[in-house]
Amino acid sequence: MRKINEECGVFGIFGCENADVARTTYYGLYALQHRGQESCGIVVNDDGLFTSRRDNGLVNDVFTADKLDALGEGNIAVGHVRYGTTKTKGRANAQPLVVNHIKGRMAISYNGNIINAYDLRCQLELEGCLFHTTSDTEVISYVITKERLKTGSIEDAVNKAMNSIKGAYALVIMSPSKLIAARDPHGLKPLCLGKTPEGQYVVTSESCALDATGAEFVRDIKPGEIIVIDKNGLRTIEDHVGETPMKSCVFEYVYFARPDSVIDGVSVHKARKRAGMYLAQEFPVEADVVIGVPDSGLDAAIGYAEESGIPYGIGFLKNKYIGRTFIAPGQSVREDKVRIKLNPIVDTVKDKRVVLIDDSIVRGTTCERIVRLLRNAGAKEIHFRSSAPKFLNPCYYGTDIDSRENLIACKHTTEEICEIIGADTLGFLSVESVKKIAIEAGEDSFCTACFDNNYPTEIPKETKKYRYEDKISVAKMKENEEKK
Repeated sequence: MRKINEECGVFGIFGCENADVARTTYYGLYALQHRGQESCGIVVNDDGLFTSRRDNGLVNDVFTADKLDALGEGNIAVGHVRYGTTKTKGRANAQPLVVNHIKGRMAISYNGNIINAYDLRCQLELEGCLFHTTSDTEVISYVITKERLKTGSIEDAVNKAMNSIKGAYALVIMSPSKLIAARDPHGLKPLCLGKTPEGQYVVTSESCALDATGAEFVRDIKPGEIIVIDKNGLRTIEDHVGETPMKSCVFEYVYFARPDSVIDGVSVHKARKRAGMYLAQEFPVEADVVIGVPDSGLDAAIGYAEESGIPYGIGFLKNKYIGRTFIAPGQSVREDKVRIKLNPIVDTVKDKRVVLIDDSIVRGTTCERIVRLLRNAGAKEIHFRSSAPKFLNPCYYGTDIDSRENLIACKHTTEEICEIIGADTLGFLSVESVKKIAIEAGEDSFCTACFDNNYPTEIPKETKKYRYEDKISVAKMKENEEKK
């Protein structure tokens, strides 16, 4: 099975008066850069006239000062950062996607993975729809457009479309006069609401983007909720609220989100510290120093140090100009990045018994290289601790977790993994503990399917939505493997 779709960041802003909403959106996307480094885009709405730019690259590369100026002023804007795990890396899959139809225009930004995307796409193709991308975003846009032709408003169309769209999603949609935000009924993907001192409403994936734009956090958008913002203010549609139990992605707290974000009322920093605290309780060890792998392992390392009484130390210098290793598509790229991303601080680890905290072990290769860096720096012992449980199952909701055949924990015991990565001891946070790292949201409020196989939705029967990205021979080989 191919790697799963993308984890992205979405942003939208609405004001009653024209302003430099492009620059505000830029600041928001810059704060969300950790969620996607492949492509980005902004669409500005000036009285129904859409001006857009989207391209491959980081936010500050795609949107130079002159490019931002070219977008002009408007009262509504939507933005997006993306990282993809498919083979198609071209500009075509960059968002926001702009759609023109008989009842007007629509720009859509999306984060998630639609589990029935293949079935929906086949149905739409049989009805005559033509697809230009391999992204779920285009599928969603067609579903919404179909409903829009039969309904009186864009929000009614989104509401009806949610009956057909299954899976994980955070949507920000712009019409000529409205800003719409919607979150899947399980709340798998985060989405929150803020308001600027000027009275503009902001919707975005993480609260850190509100901070970057000077907006005050208002609240998280409820699972299944639709928010409609226009010149008359803000209103909500809650037809899908409470439709299913809340099952937000616990990996947001473990890895994806920035530590200064608050998701569903829970500080990400606090959740990661708590993970480290639980690790110290479950896997104590005699050691001289606790260090974390930057950036997502640092908070857990602090928690481990505080709980164990072992001093915390800065063990690595991170090259801040290198992107996140986990979300770099392709193993060879990930390995190359490790070599230039991290450099151990010898004074911290030389001749020391080191507790090394990282957010997770997925494939194992990156961990092995990090352990080797510490060995070469003179570490006497290395006790590896993962602030996530063992990954044993693929994710169908937008996290880049491979099929079981590429998950190291599916092939090896803990002892074998420890030997493979070159550590002296190894411990994984228990599933029971990872459910409690954000206990304020409720112990049963999280999707942990990648750890325990308890999926909140049906598992998709078909995963061939990227069939146009394979050579014919490769596609046939995969089809034969699936039949076995």
